[in-house]
Amino acid sequence: MTTSEIHERLKARFGDDVGALSETKGDPWLPVKAARLVEVCAFLKGTAGLEFDLCEDLTAVDWPKREVIEVVIHLFSIKLKHALKLKVDAARADPVVPSLTGVWKGADWFEREVYDLFGVTFTGHLDLRRIMLPDDWVGHPLRKDYVEPTEYHGISTKRESML
Repeated sequence: MTTSEIHERLKARFGDDVGALSETKGDPWLPVKAARLVEVCAFLKGTAGLEFDLCEDLTAVDWPKREVIEVVIHLFSIKLKHALKLKVDAARADPVVPSLTGVWKGADWFEREVYDLFGVTFTGHLDLRRIMLPDDWVGHPLRKDYVEPTEYHGISTKRESML
């Protein structure tokens, strides 16, 4: 099934909660409203002909000028060999997106990583805590305005240039 056909099925079911198919030369993607994300994903996973059984990746992009953190979800159907990307915008001041762990258990660590590095809260996640950085680390290092502290518990964070 093509991305356009998948988009048509989603638009028929969810209307304006699924946006227009991107017009990029690379990988096409669909914007989805956060409030309907779990429902859209459950439909993509459980509907015959779609059967997206794998959440391949879940990551984020920080857009400070738009005041948005964009959560990007890469889906794949192993059985049907088609892929889809979804994007959800979260307000940068308080980024909140519903958890997809109830749809795909594999989203667990992806969401923890995005929480740790971007500060996105995934509502409904059963164990949302840092996965890479210590629990008492301040800030989220992949935000574009992040300023690295000069030390952590007396240990310098400065690295000498290898050049």
